[in-house]
Amino acid sequence: MKKVVSFAVSLLLLATVFALPAQAAITPDDPSYNWERFKGQDVTLNVYNWGLYISDGSDGGLDINKEFEDLTGIKVNYTTYDTNESLYAKLKSGGANYDVIVPSDYMVGKMSKEGMLAKLDFGNIPNIAMIGDQYKGLDYDPNNEYSVPYTWGVVGIVYNKTMVKGPIDSWSALWDEQYKGNVLMFNNSRDAFAIAFKKLGMSLNPSSTEEIQKAAEELKKQKGVVQAYVMDEIFDKMEGGEAALAPYYAGDAITMINENPDLAFAIPKEGTNYFVDAMCVPATSTQKEAAEMYINFMCETQIALANCEFIGYSTPQVKAEALLPDELKNSPIMYPSKDVLANTEIFNVLPDELNQAMDEAWSDVKSYDEKGNDLLIPGILALAVAGIAVVFWRKNVKKKRNDY
Repeated sequence: MKKVVSFAVSLLLLATVFALPAQAAITPDDPSYNWERFKGQDVTLNVYNWGLYISDGSDGGLDINKEFEDLTGIKVNYTTYDTNESLYAKLKSGGANYDVIVPSDYMVGKMSKEGMLAKLDFGNIPNIAMIGDQYKGLDYDPNNEYSVPYTWGVVGIVYNKTMVKGPIDSWSALWDEQYKGNVLMFNNSRDAFAIAFKKLGMSLNPSSTEEIQKAAEELKKQKGVVQAYVMDEIFDKMEGGEAALAPYYAGDAITMINENPDLAFAIPKEGTNYFVDAMCVPATSTQKEAAEMYINFMCETQIALANCEFIGYSTPQVKAEALLPDELKNSPIMYPSKDVLANTEIFNVLPDELNQAMDEAWSDVKSYDEKGNDLLIPGILALAVAGIAVVFWRKNVKKKRNDY
């Protein structure tokens, strides 16, 4: 998620910067909000977000974390992760303390169910009023207690027009033998299984372990054409022409297309995932009120606009969306048509037994030997044990011989 889009928006943002007072490059939507109540208190916020998922000033636009620090006096310690699962594992282990995190929808639901998230005080987040109603009350947070939407989008296929034949309109392209060694695949279980489910004409929210196993078998069939399982590595590979096709998120597709005009993006006809990434406060946070101030800041119109323009993802902040240039508001990648969105599903929070079954099936897929069977790793272990046994037997025989 790098700098993406339009020169016009960049000019707008630069004009705004020069027109404002020196102490801050943004004018808050609500002048009565007390942004300075933590100044002089030596407060630090630990923010944990996806990689390349915030405007950082590298394009000459707003450095959002710096703007927050200047406005509030709160220091931001900002680090990143690459999957929902790695975020979950980090927090579950208790090995780190964070104040603001940005999980995707289903992970918000999972973490809130497990008591890992704090209920938000929306008195500290009045800008929630500028988040569109269509992004609220969804399955993962039905009562709007734990999260504030950050961005949204859909999943599709990024492809190199010079390396593929004909239009790409189906998930089956990721299994096509003619692209063997030129297909990249998600390196996380939920997204990978979602694609297999849709290819099979199923819901991306499984209702049984049998459905998960059926999708796992489909993913095993794909292994022969897969070059690599990736997350952020996709940028270098697709922008550099090192692969022909890869499923990924729409916002990042815009970034890659901007860097390499040979790339295009397709939303498969079988349907796809509609996702919402949301800001949350972990239950372990020791700076909850300051964290809520940060979330409120991210919902400021100028901040949401700068962020959307930089990372290429669709914004749920209605005033920011209205300020986007027509080329973005009319982009079928950033803002797909109603017909396309009608053929999408949001990830539901799965029961624990299905989550466990999917994790185990994913491990099985990753270790599968596409030439043979699921016994590759067990077979290697068996051979290793046999080899060790032979060594000990030979040593024992040699010792007995030496005893004579």
